Amino acid sequence: MAETSNNHYVAKDFKSDQEVRWCPGCGDHGILSSLQKTLAELDIPKEKYVFVSGIGCSSRLPYYMNTYGFHGIHGRAAAIATGVKIANPDLMVWEMTGDGDALAIGGNHYIHAIRRNIDIKIILFNNEIYGLTKGQYSPTSKKGLVTKTSPYGTIEEAFKIGELTIGANGRFFARTVDYNLALSNEVYKEAAAFHGTAVVEVIQNCVIFNDGAHDAITNKETRDDNTIVLHHGQPMIFGKNRDKGIILVNLKLKVVRLGEGGITEKDLLVHDAHEPNPGIHYRLAGMTYPEYPVALGVIRAINAQTYDGAMLEQHEKVQASSKIKSVDDLLMSGSTWTVK
Repeated sequence: MAETSNNHYVAKDFKSDQEVRWCPGCGDHGILSSLQKTLAELDIPKEKYVFVSGIGCSSRLPYYMNTYGFHGIHGRAAAIATGVKIANPDLMVWEMTGDGDALAIGGNHYIHAIRRNIDIKIILFNNEIYGLTKGQYSPTSKKGLVTKTSPYGTIEEAFKIGELTIGANGRFFARTVDYNLALSNEVYKEAAAFHGTAVVEVIQNCVIFNDGAHDAITNKETRDDNTIVLHHGQPMIFGKNRDKGIILVNLKLKVVRLGEGGITEKDLLVHDAHEPNPGIHYRLAGMTYPEYPVALGVIRAINAQTYDGAMLEQHEKVQASSKIKSVDDLLMSGSTWTVK
């Protein structure tokens, strides 16, 4: 993990001189602002940050950060981020990617970065559409969505990012919403402090090609009843009037109303983000409206050895016992001949 510094940054210190070229009203603006605020509050030297991206609207973000950055090719952000982290483990590597970039052409890289638990932070913008290439359906588009590439409605089942991540043995999964800067700031800080692959799904609105896709959980009038913000150690309670909760019945989550049938706050599930068994986390991450509220906040955070940490330990062990200490030692090892 990058060391702390004595610098006192503010958000504008992380704003580059590049013109931000996202559509007015795009949820990406909120994500950018939250990240800049988060980095300022982490108080880590600016030169320790690297932002890596693939292709898509989300992938423009490294241009707008006054940090080191790498704009890669489609779907390869996880592979590039992995290489950066292994080459210099002292860096804090943030991967910016979208639902199309990460889960379609980049799906293989995505699941293996998670499986390996490489110490990178993956911010996955989920607008359920391909925005940069003008409105084709993506791996997270809802079944039946009419788009330019599914004029009669897509017939595919959509990925649930949380289920996919935890199914790939993900140790950290969180979810936030583009407009909620306070929650995003909280979640990004937790991701930054986590040692391992930290995946944050950001529910994000594309105002041009999929406007309103998340209205049920973002509309001011309904969002409190249709989402639940999870906090470790606290009961799972939600609702505009804080009168709803979640219990477990026969291994299935169930939404209840406090006061009905004698249900009290003591009957509700208490969130344990650190439980190694992924069963409840998988169910929480997969909750969808209207049957359930959509879970926000840190859903899973399990400490485990990182790939980069294990690699360094292995290198040190091999180097300590190796008879070869230099290139000359290597060249002169084995069978050699003197040519006259």
